[in-house]
Amino acid sequence: MKEILDAIQSPDTTSADFAALPLPESFRAVTVHKDETGMFAGLTTREKDPRASLHLDQVPLPALGPGEALVAVMASSVNYNSVWTALFEPLPTFGFLERYGRTSELARRHDLPYHVIGSDLAGVVLRTGPGVSAWHPGDEVVAHCLSVELESSDGHNDTMLDPEQRIWGFETNFGGLAEIALVKSNQLMPKPRHLSWEEAASPGLVNSTAYRQLVSRNGAGMKQGDNVLIWGASGGLGSYATQYALAGGASPVCVVSSERKAEICRAMGAEAVIDRDAEGYRFWKDERTQDPKEWKRFGKRIRELTGGEDIDIVFEHPGRETFGASVYVTRKGGTITTCASTSGYLHEYDNRYLWMSLKRIIGTHFANYREAWEANRLIAKGRIHPTVSKVYALEDTGQAAHDVHRNVHQGKVGVLCLAPGEGLGVQDQELRDRHIDAINRFRDA
Repeated sequence: MKEILDAIQSPDTTSADFAALPLPESFRAVTVHKDETGMFAGLTTREKDPRASLHLDQVPLPALGPGEALVAVMASSVNYNSVWTALFEPLPTFGFLERYGRTSELARRHDLPYHVIGSDLAGVVLRTGPGVSAWHPGDEVVAHCLSVELESSDGHNDTMLDPEQRIWGFETNFGGLAEIALVKSNQLMPKPRHLSWEEAASPGLVNSTAYRQLVSRNGAGMKQGDNVLIWGASGGLGSYATQYALAGGASPVCVVSSERKAEICRAMGAEAVIDRDAEGYRFWKDERTQDPKEWKRFGKRIRELTGGEDIDIVFEHPGRETFGASVYVTRKGGTITTCASTSGYLHEYDNRYLWMSLKRIIGTHFANYREAWEANRLIAKGRIHPTVSKVYALEDTGQAAHDVHRNVHQGKVGVLCLAPGEGLGVQDQELRDRHIDAINRFRDA
């Protein structure tokens, strides 16, 4: 691995040099183990600790297949799907790997007693498999996490509809929280030149998800002037939704859980911010009963901030805890887009407020290649910025996942894989200097 790292850090290394580098037989990777899937039995979700289930192992290098690439991972990040994997919720991910392994001889490589996790990376291409012509050894890249086979017609209008669509590093093996990752070549995109490795690695999953959910015609199709309610607006996903709303001429109404998080939203340019803890919103009376009076109080507060207008689009991802309120506060004919359920998967809402007011619920899940490419292009142009607040070493990924699980982080948390330190990999200093305050906003907070 030292020889690979030295080549990456040398400005004189050519593509041919990278292609000639000997590949290691094994590498370090963050894993969960199949024989430990019952370790949290009897514990509540909050009581489960990712630090107990995530391991840093030395794992064999996977064989390279057609249409694939091996990438030296300089940095990665932690997403909520890595937390789910570590908690073995809602199901252990080994079921995904087993089903994938049954689809073909090539896919059988993924069905292992360990799972290398992680759905983001920034790094350098080491090898490409047969049939790959767009990428070459030495290319600096980031990866989006959509893995598709595209052998069915269903996915050819929107690859997210491919029956064999999977999330890399969650429903496949050999993910990005490792020194080397295996990806399909159509996951690769150019690394933004003004960002460091850890900054470039952090937007991938959440930036593309927010783009599809809010901007794309496959999501809400946001337009200028829309009032957009954004739950968790300073978090890993919400921080990108807030930026897209502001960049697209919409008016975000940012919901956060502390004054510190409210300050971050204001620093991004948001004016309408609700600190739900300070204002005491409790949408559930108990585990089984929601409180419509709190929905109404919440809606009244929104109208105070919007000049009397209701919400056009709700950017939903908490799920059970907030979904009833989300449906209620949306204007007649408005849209609720949902991409996750971090507080619970069983959503409950009063359907009278949906059907009688002609509201829509749209499910969105990550993004197709074009949407991911456009989202990455906006990062590369300095229109949307990374939201890294803290960076961990690869061996501390368990702690990083713990912090995301407990929601004590801001924005995104990065993980250094091969990169020996922070701040490396910047090639366009001029563009970086123009946006340095925005790039560092979450670190400064």
